[in-house]
Amino acid sequence: MTIIESAAEVNKPVNEVYAFLSNMNNHQQLMPENIYNWESTEDDARFTIQNMAKLAIKISSRIENQELTAIPTEKAPFDVELKWTVTDNGNGTTTAKHIISADLNMMMKMLASGPLQKLADHQTEKLKEILG
Repeated sequence: MTIIESAAEVNKPVNEVYAFLSNMNNHQQLMPENIYNWESTEDDARFTIQNMAKLAIKISSRIENQELTAIPTEKAPFDVELKWTVTDNGNGTTTAKHIISADLNMMMKMLASGPLQKLADHQTEKLKEILG
């Protein structure tokens, strides 16, 4: 299993960061430009990654103000789990961590781990930018 992580400190309380992340409609704002055909509801999203794949994901578990996990709802190119954890820093700020766990063979790991790390980094930076 390949684990890709990215974290950012957000200047908002944990409940606000969690509320934003728990609604899949908000995730479109976190996506890079190579994501298109975005459709979402509060619990799921489907989109196309340019030159790669179509993906449909849904939130599979929620732990209030702590963690969200999303998994593919249709056959994906590889098994993947997208997780966000939020930690209250005790000073009105929150550490948000995006963890992508992907079951990649050696070839896929060489091809996909760079873009997946870029995606995780992009999403945590955008989250920090949007929520301040």
